[in-house]
Amino acid sequence: MARVRYGARTEAEIAAARTASSKLPDIWSTGVVAVWESDPDAVAAVLPPPLKPTARPLVRANISKVDLPGYPLGAGSVAVAAEHGGVEGWYPLVMPMTHERALIGGREVFGEPKKLGEVEVERDGLVVRAALARHGIAFVEVRGAVSGPLPLPEPAQKTDFYFKFLPAVDGSGFDADPVLVHCVRNEKVRKLERITGDVVLRESMYDPIADLPVRTVVEITIGEKTTDQKGKVVERVSAQALLPYVHQRYDDPQQILDGPPEGSV
Repeated sequence: MARVRYGARTEAEIAAARTASSKLPDIWSTGVVAVWESDPDAVAAVLPPPLKPTARPLVRANISKVDLPGYPLGAGSVAVAAEHGGVEGWYPLVMPMTHERALIGGREVFGEPKKLGEVEVERDGLVVRAALARHGIAFVEVRGAVSGPLPLPEPAQKTDFYFKFLPAVDGSGFDADPVLVHCVRNEKVRKLERITGDVVLRESMYDPIADLPVRTVVEITIGEKTTDQKGKVVERVSAQALLPYVHQRYDDPQQILDGPPEGSV
């Protein structure tokens, strides 16, 4: 009988896939990072417990293009500064990806708030433009000109916070208590330049980043970097405390209750 591709994989096939994924070469991306100081009450309002605000109400937009062979990828995120258990890091609110493969793994494994979207990074001489867009709205746009090189930072570890959960089958909450994930990234930078410019936030009902206004631009850079990441579950969190924030993950909160029409399967 011919191989049934939906059938079970052998132990050897599973082991080979794990080995291949653990030996990926460094993948370099070119990206624009903009950090701004926003309204402290607005930043605090988007943080689910047990995350807490840091001393400065910072927001970070990361907009990158990755030249994967035969598979160019656009990847971005908008995150707010947060703290948990003495660890300072970032809590991403939205992470647009241009391909499904990058989206699915991050959502299912780490609980990343990834969504399909459009990512643009353009450079013409010294002039740079980068944007994140969904539903035809460029809800974050960074514009400016390169004003000079910056010293390369040492390799560093950075932490992102995610909540991993499964909505309940009956629509009553979650199937199990959600977990808080610390995702630690090891980052290396091989090129870094300063940009003098501004950050434009546009109104979007789907990605309301405009609620985190730009009070002061802290820095804008363009650079080339590579990262790897490892996640760990640090604690189970209160389902009732997280439930009011679940809408952050979806364009329409009711879609977590969507199912096929009766009689369609």
